[in-house]
This record gives sequence, C-alpha cells and structure tokens, in this order.
Amino acid sequence: MGTGEVSHSSSGNQSVSNNNETNVILNVYDLTPINNYSYWVGLGIFHSGIEVHGKEYGFGAHDFPVSGVFEVEPRSCPGFIYRCSISLGRINMPFSEFRAFIESVASEYHGDTYHLISKNCNHFTDDLAHRLTGKHIPGWVNRLARLGSLCSCLLPESLQVTTVKQLPEYHEMEDGSESLSTTPRDSTEIDDTEQEKHLLSPKDGNLDVAFVKEAQK
Repeated sequence: MGTGEVSHSSSGNQSVSNNNETNVILNVYDLTPINNYSYWVGLGIFHSGIEVHGKEYGFGAHDFPVSGVFEVEPRSCPGFIYRCSISLGRINMPFSEFRAFIESVASEYHGDTYHLISKNCNHFTDDLAHRLTGKHIPGWVNRLARLGSLCSCLLPESLQVTTVKQLPEYHEMEDGSESLSTTPRDSTEIDDTEQEKHLLSPKDGNLDVAFVKEAQK
C-alpha cells in the first residue's frame, strides 16, 4: 500500500541495542474454545494483534468512517482467549516515528470497512508485519478467512458480518497524542441478534481499548 511504508532492519545487521529498537511480536487469540480441537487439523477462528514498543495494536469493527485500529496491553485483548506469541523480528524505530506510522496506517483501516473475509484483524496484522519487518504472519492464523473467500457458506452468517456497537471518542494520551476510547451504546439500541455480532463486546464498563487516531490527510 502507498502510505505508511517503513524500512526495516535485516536479521544480519549488527546494530548496537538502543531505546529505538523494539521487538515485533504477533499475539494470537482464540475466538472460540472449538479452536482447541480444530487447531490440530489446521483450522480455527483467531484474532491477532501486533505488539510494538510495549503496546499491542489490532483492528476491529464499529459503525463509523474513522480509525478501527486500537491499542491494548499486550496479550490482554478483552473478549478473546490468548493462545500464543510469535516473534517476527526486531526493528530500529523510535516510538515517535512508530506512532506517526501507526496513525498513517489507521487511516486505511476504518471501523466501518471491517469484513471478516476480506479485511479482518488478521489482514491488518499481516499488512503491519510486512511493512515493519518484511515478513508475513503464519498462514494458519487467517486460513479460515481465505477458505471463506472461496466458499463463504463455510462460515456461519453470524460470523460473516461482525460489528462492535460502540461510539468511538478521542481522549488525550500521556505523550500528547490522541486516541479513541469506546463508549457502549444504550442496550435499547441493540437487539438480541446484534448482540451476537459484537467483536469487542465489553463484559463490564471497563473495556481497556483505545482506538488510534488516524493521521490527517
């Protein structure tokens, strides 16, 4: 993609470790306990996030044409069951530069463009990983989406359209930048069917998810 491209350090570089260096880690979560059985035959429904500079970044759905990229504490994405972490390498990039980079990427991933088959959280992490390290995420993480793109009937209808019924709003971060937080709508605005389609449904009022503000074009 045209924006948000970065250079990355090759594994052969012998650079001196400094505060600008950071690991790039893929954190994988189960969306359903069924994965405990289907995982061993190469199938499963997974969520993933990319951990950089001590924060984890993912992509989720909401109803608005603004950033759907969010940050959480690593390996702690609410609503999902943490499975494993996969190291994708190291990069030499100051946090301020990475912040500008992720805000640029966020402009390409609006919450209302989320689609389970063609533009889901794993497409986001694969794109982010490739831009940062030149590597792709393991194929098994998003295999079900690829199969579904060939035959969508493989996926239940409730999984083909996924949305989070929350209103994003900005708040100021400690470094002076802005992020989006999520404010659940009144339950009267959501019927029982929509409740089943939540991607990041809060189980209580303390959903620790902050949406990244996209870069202004």
